[in-house]
Amino acid sequence: MNFTNNNHIIKMNQEQSLRSEMPYELQNIIFPSTHEETVATPEDKSDISIFNNINRGRVAIFLDGSNLFYAALQLGIEVDYTKLLSLLIEKSQLLRAFFYTGVDRTNEKQQGFLLWMRRNGYRVITKDLIQLADGSKKANLDVEIAVDMITLAGHYDTAVLVSGDGDLAYAANAISFQGVRVEVVSLRSMTSDSLINVADRYIDLDSIKHHIQKAPFTSP
Repeated sequence: MNFTNNNHIIKMNQEQSLRSEMPYELQNIIFPSTHEETVATPEDKSDISIFNNINRGRVAIFLDGSNLFYAALQLGIEVDYTKLLSLLIEKSQLLRAFFYTGVDRTNEKQQGFLLWMRRNGYRVITKDLIQLADGSKKANLDVEIAVDMITLAGHYDTAVLVSGDGDLAYAANAISFQGVRVEVVSLRSMTSDSLINVADRYIDLDSIKHHIQKAPFTSP
């Protein structure tokens, strides 16, 4: 009997069961899986460079989890955060990769996913979700993102802001006046012109979606 293969199948079945039970938004935060394969597309290249191999110095990444989630919905993809992090760092030196998200502290599955993110390259910043009058839940972390961008500006050379929120344009402009290079990564249809106008480089998520999407789950 091949115990290694059996254990692999059991692990995949357990993972698939957990994914089916969790809220859809949390399914966008990936498992550290070994059975996934890169999505094969004509555009895929192992040495892809979206920053043209320029010297970006020390890089700090500020990722608006909610904004990216809705952008991924628009694109019809599920983001692989490991691929995304690798692509955004490229060949530069990473200072920190911050992931900002609203959180339900009673949701054990969500806590498990955020723990995985912490152990796989992200500094997770959370804020409790607040229930609105219409029954929906929301947590606005614009202030946290802006404060971190400005406070840490003396410790990095390039800021990669993964968000299209125009409320962050002032902070982006402020750090640019301190000599920081500002790169904005977001979906164009969901991005404020004010944010693009203060960026040194803008990258539309639609142009890199094949390089950051998670491969669909397939049974062995």
